[in-house]
Amino acid sequence: MSSSPIDKVWARFSDRGDFPMLSQSVQAAVSAMDTRDFDFTALVNVILSDFALTQKVIRLANSAMYSAFGGNITTVSRALMILGIEAVGHLAVGLKLLDHFSSERSNRIDAKLELSRTMLSGHVARHVADRSKQVAREEAVVCTLMRQVGKLLVVFYLEDEWREMQERAARLGISEEQACTDVLGVSFEEMGQEAATRWRLPETIRAGMREPEEPANSPPSHLQWLQSVTGFSTAVSEIMADPHADAALREILLADLARAHSETLAMSPEQLIELTVTLAQEEAANTLLDEIDSLRSNSIAAARPVDPESRLRAGLAELRSLRSNHAIQPVQTLASETILAALGFARVIVFERLAEHHAFEARLGAGANVGRLLPLLRFPESFAPDVFHLAIANSVGIFIEQAREAKIAAHIPSWFRNALPDAHAFVLLPVRVDTTTVGLIYGDWTNQNAVRKIAPAQMAALNELSGELGRFFQHSAVGAR
Repeated sequence: MSSSPIDKVWARFSDRGDFPMLSQSVQAAVSAMDTRDFDFTALVNVILSDFALTQKVIRLANSAMYSAFGGNITTVSRALMILGIEAVGHLAVGLKLLDHFSSERSNRIDAKLELSRTMLSGHVARHVADRSKQVAREEAVVCTLMRQVGKLLVVFYLEDEWREMQERAARLGISEEQACTDVLGVSFEEMGQEAATRWRLPETIRAGMREPEEPANSPPSHLQWLQSVTGFSTAVSEIMADPHADAALREILLADLARAHSETLAMSPEQLIELTVTLAQEEAANTLLDEIDSLRSNSIAAARPVDPESRLRAGLAELRSLRSNHAIQPVQTLASETILAALGFARVIVFERLAEHHAFEARLGAGANVGRLLPLLRFPESFAPDVFHLAIANSVGIFIEQAREAKIAAHIPSWFRNALPDAHAFVLLPVRVDTTTVGLIYGDWTNQNAVRKIAPAQMAALNELSGELGRFFQHSAVGAR
């Protein structure tokens, strides 16, 4: 039985070691809202175990919204009595989501940019809820954050597909949402809904994440209010962060938005416009906007073409500056990262020859999810009619540009196809000591649109780099095994 597109995407997410941790963390926070098995002491202990959550809970209980309770709340127990179970649960869910993506190990500019945009939308939602004097402030914030979760999951966990979506959207003039459906067979919104379902978020949150419904009654229902806060906050954050909107255009867009949401939010258009003006002058919002501008500038700079040969030559110079008896692992890491950055590979993996086992085995690498692949990558030294044995018999590297073409696929070993089925093109660089191949550097592209020709000058630099690596093998125990 074939799985649906969303099941396949979810399986990809689950392959990431930190994704199950996110799911468990959110589900634990959601359980705080389940009054059927409610244990007050246990909930207090859950909050106290998270310093940031403790501070937010106490700060919220002391906010102006709850001033009628006397203020000066210093204990979680008292704060919980004032705020209620649901408010604390929503606060915990929002914090867990943002903390996870903020602490995620990605240093990519595009990932940080999307996270900053999401944080800005949550910030707007909190202000809208405050102004409309609704106690469901944290619920509205969670709906707004969850509306962005599908996109965040793709950006952080499916880097190649995200890059393909951006290229497709720019090339065809379509939205990123449409490009996501084209590439993955499922939209950002559908993935966000799937996350809410799998994390067992309340039905109100799942419904509140959706596009605002037309008000069918007056006054609007709580669900319609949630959807309007979510839609308004998301749109306001996009307008505020739009680099192409000048002051006049931004004013027109915000005025139209205020009129569209005025009735459902039970605020006049003038009040909503005044709120956006206040936000634009607020330090916290301006900090996020400045960060977005900075990340966007860095993203544009990072997108400019980098001369691969220059990057390779720079890495080669670093290798040449090191003594031959330098520890082998840091040297291999330096070479891997140099090649990865220079050619935009998805992965670079270094194989070492294990003489006592008569085999080549993957020892380290660079790129997404390489660590879990290493145990699967091993092949015997004895000859076989495939590209890997051709490479170790060669004195220079070989480039396999069409790894899936039938005439090439016939020379691709089964262990490689099973472990790396997503490789579209790859390069193999032998590392030699005298006439013996002691290692092999592998680099690949997993996104067909990212595959590029390797110019002769670039291949020459790659060969020099792998040749330079040979002298470190010669002085290590590896080459003598």
